[in-house]
Amino acid sequence: MQDDDELCMCFHVTRRKVVQFIRVQKPKRASQLSECFGAGTGCGWCRPFLRKLMDEANPEAVNLPDPADYSQQRAEYRKNKSS
Repeated sequence: MQDDDELCMCFHVTRRKVVQFIRVQKPKRASQLSECFGAGTGCGWCRPFLRKLMDEANPEAVNLPDPADYSQQRAEYRKNKSS
């Protein structure tokens, strides 16, 4: 996944915006990422990815398993959404 890829499809929030938000704001919980342009508050599809970014930023947190290939999931989501 590239930094400028949309992580949150509903609100068009890129991975770069979320990573920057985590670095600057230092949220304590993944739910606080909703303050980053509404990420994770729409359909919820991006929540596992948001949690993964939080886990990477906070090594003491319990790590979630790696999500399946992001590009494939994103393409499938867009296909289903446009149907």
